Amino acid sequence: MHTILVIDDDITIQLTLKRLLRKQGYEVAIAADGRTGLERAIALKPAAIICDWMMPGLSGPEVCRRVKAIPQLSASFFILLTAFDTVEDLVHGLDAGADDFLTKPPNVAELQARIRTGCRSYELKRGLQAKTKALEVGLAETANYVRSLLPVPMSGRIDLTWEYLPTPHLGGNGFQGYWLDDDTFVVFMLDVEGDGIGSALQAAKLMDLLKSRSLADIDFVQPAQVLQALHHYLRERARRTSIWYGVYNLNHMTATYASAGHPPAFLLDGDGLQPLNTPYPALGSDDSTQYEQVSLEVGPSNVLYLHSAGLLA
Repeated sequence: MHTILVIDDDITIQLTLKRLLRKQGYEVAIAADGRTGLERAIALKPAAIICDWMMPGLSGPEVCRRVKAIPQLSASFFILLTAFDTVEDLVHGLDAGADDFLTKPPNVAELQARIRTGCRSYELKRGLQAKTKALEVGLAETANYVRSLLPVPMSGRIDLTWEYLPTPHLGGNGFQGYWLDDDTFVVFMLDVEGDGIGSALQAAKLMDLLKSRSLADIDFVQPAQVLQALHHYLRERARRTSIWYGVYNLNHMTATYASAGHPPAFLLDGDGLQPLNTPYPALGSDDSTQYEQVSLEVGPSNVLYLHSAGLLA
């Protein structure tokens, strides 16, 4: 059973609306002024609020404006009860956030129709809010899962640190840095196109494929081979993926890398910042692509910077 809150300083209107609405099966609460009405609205969270325009203290539009500013009352349908019928007055009420209007004294059939509409609106909004909340929980859980896959910062022969700056939208970014053997370190960053759980889960799957070396017959020391294998893997899947993949050999102090559709990495050496990228399209976007890799010398004091495309947005 829905609750309807009536806010009006006129006792006759209070009693009339209370009697009519109760006959329709609604619970009815009464408030004789705007401040009391706000307090009762917060406490009851009614499906609909019928509020007089002209009252001492807070006017109906001001009550409406304050109600609409309270998140817990965002689903409540607000009806202004007014003797005004000019366009300027209606615009003023709409600007305050009113959902509908009733003229004083209210017509019984019109009142019933407005309240039915208000209750349907209330149920639809509450249903949408519940689904949105469930989606937000799912996104948060997925984001926490993807974050748990990020590498632990390390120091020693290789110093690895990172900064995670989340956005309101769950994306398909992934990053890893780990040892292939005692002298070979891998670092990569990837970005699955699109937002949402699908992109995030695909990023997690790709990170697992790479770190667990689950791609068959691939030498993970060779970035071009890795990208080619991922490219074939993704051709049968809907979401294209950009990636920067690099391997550093500490014995030879050489870095070998390949990238596909990803922003360049930057190497800070004695000559300043040097962009590192190869001009190939994202993985899965072109069946004929043949990826190649680049090697260069990297000193022990050099610094490599990787970043996602979101940094440039």
